[in-house]
Formats: sequence, structure tokens, C-alpha cells
Amino acid sequence: MRVLRWNCVLWSVIFCFTFTLGAQAQKRYVVIDQDAFGPAGTDMNSILVFLQSPNVEVLGITVVTGDGWRNEEVAHTLRLLELVGRTEIPVVPGRDRPMIRTKEWTALWEQMYGKVVYQGAWTLSHSAHDPDEVPNLREGNPKIKASGEDAAHFLVRMVRKYPHQVTVYAAGPMTNIAAAILLDPEFASLAQELVIMGGSINPHTNDPEYLDSPRHEFNLWFDPEASSITLHAPWRKISVTTVDVSIETHLTPEMLTEIGKSREPAAQYIARYTQRPGDYLWDELAAAAWLDPTLITRERYLYMDVSVDKGISYGDTLVWGDHDKPSIALQKAHVQMDVDWPKFRNMFVRLMSAPTPNAKDPQMGNSGQSVGK
Repeated sequence: MRVLRWNCVLWSVIFCFTFTLGAQAQKRYVVIDQDAFGPAGTDMNSILVFLQSPNVEVLGITVVTGDGWRNEEVAHTLRLLELVGRTEIPVVPGRDRPMIRTKEWTALWEQMYGKVVYQGAWTLSHSAHDPDEVPNLREGNPKIKASGEDAAHFLVRMVRKYPHQVTVYAAGPMTNIAAAILLDPEFASLAQELVIMGGSINPHTNDPEYLDSPRHEFNLWFDPEASSITLHAPWRKISVTTVDVSIETHLTPEMLTEIGKSREPAAQYIARYTQRPGDYLWDELAAAAWLDPTLITRERYLYMDVSVDKGISYGDTLVWGDHDKPSIALQKAHVQMDVDWPKFRNMFVRLMSAPTPNAKDPQMGNSGQSVGK
């Protein structure tokens, strides 16, 4: 019996060792490029989707002006990492404005072509301060500092360090991604995949932002030149989470209640700081669909670009099929159109309610209280 018992122990050790090696082999690398406004909300929650997944290694988070000003977004990101105990992940500041578009020029454009409902940091009340100013954060100010490297160099360095292994997840304006492409023409081809939350084709909605402008979507609109550069680059694969599929999702009050039952740091962060239950899960879906592609029930394989014509179409999403594409060189993208909402909802609640893998000294404690005020 003693021999049998030792054999069982030996086989258990071998199994665990083999399983660990298998888990390591399945490790997925990602760089998160985000207009990380917070606390909570779609930008920060999507970062948590990656942090909460045990088989994902987040190599870094690059930050771009979009929903908020870059410097404030950097602070929100640093604070999130403190609260969930993942401060080893570098936060790298990127571009603080589009390549060509300016707020002033856009105001003149609106006089000719009509008002743009959402303009991110340019028009939102929460960004009504100097772009370089970082106000006191609701979730507490971070003590850790951002990286001294810039986003474009960091992105290039990561894909060269892990060639054909790094997914670039772009859920804000494409300015940082385009800067990396211009810095290194091999950047896109060295990445494993580009995942975009952006673009709009024909969303079925009465939402005023899209009702009369179905091809308008903020992330691709804010910096059209960067978006076009990004979509023309030679990526091995492009996956795009559109407005069309995003509006099939909502962070419901019931989901928030369920997440709030967990005393884990990520769950308490969302439960405490979510201001607008019912919002679309824009960026969260893009992240989750990369983790589990079976969440997407319908996609179209289309050539995609963004209009850089300075007229009424400036910043609009452009798509073609094989039968009507122009002669210019374009990239095809897996364009997501529909989602298995119950499956995604359950996955999101489960991930956000779980312990944060590899967390060290999280500052969002079991009481749900942040150490910073």
C-alpha cells in the first residue's frame, strides 16, 4: 500500500508539472493601447478583462488621449494597477493629440457639416481642465510612476522581443499604433494580431450618436490619418469590434449586483466606481472576444479603411467586399457583427468576480474600501 501511495503521489506531481508547463506554453502576450479614462467604465474594465485572465501576460499598457487627456488617463491606469496589485506592469505614455485633426479645425468643420455628438476629451465636462493637469482622482492618486519610454518605441520593442507572439489591443484612437508603424515599417508584420474596438457600419439603434451618422465612431474618427495608416499596415490578422456588435451589450444593474457580491479587488473596484450602469460594454467585448472568439456569432470579412477626405465623410468607417473594393491596396479585417450576449455576460461577471492572478498587495481590500480618498 505504501508503494501504491507513493506511486499516486509521484503521478500527481508529474501531472501538476506537466499541466504547469502546458499552461505556460499557452501564455498569450498582449500590449494594451487604451484611452484609459476612469475610474471603472469601459476603458478600465477592459484592462481588467486581461488582468483577470490567468493565461494572459500583459506586457504593458500604452496610453493615448481620447475619452480623456493622456496625463490624467495615465494616472487612472497607475491607480488601477495599485488597487488590484499588478504594479509590475509598465504604463507608457503615448501621444497626447491626433496627428492632424485639431479641436479648433473640427469646430469649423461642424459649421459646414453638422455637430459631432461625442468628441471625448475635447468636449466632456470631466476633461474641462488643462490637458497637462492631473486633478485629484476619485479613486485616490497613484504613488507609482509611469515609464519614461514613449508608447511607439515600447510597442516596437515588445513585438521585436516576442516576434509573432504579441497581440496589439487598440481600444482608443489609433495615434500610438500609427506612430509605431511609422517608426518601424516591420512593426505590424512582427505582431501576432491587431484587435481594434472601433468602426461602425450599420448599427441597428436609435442612439442619437449613430442614428443619422451610422459610419461615425469615435475611436477611428478622432485621428483619421492614424486610423488609415493602422488599417493599411501588413498585420497578420485584424479583428474589429464594431459599434454594430457593441450595442448588443450593456453593463446591467443585475450584473453589477452580482459582481459586487465578490470581495475581490477587481469586483469591488467595478462595484464602487461604476457611475453609469447600462452603458455599452465596448472595450470589454473586444478584449473578451479575443480571449474566446466563440462569443462572436456573426462576422464579416471585409476590406476596411477610414476616410481622410476633409469633407463630410472625414473620419467615417469605409468597408468593401471582394466584389466592390477599389484598386488600392487594402487589408481585410474580421469585422464582428453579433455576439452571444448571455455567454459574454456570464463570462464577464465570472472574470470580474475572481481573484486577480499574480496580484501582490492589492490596495482595494476585502472591505471594498480604497486606501485613497
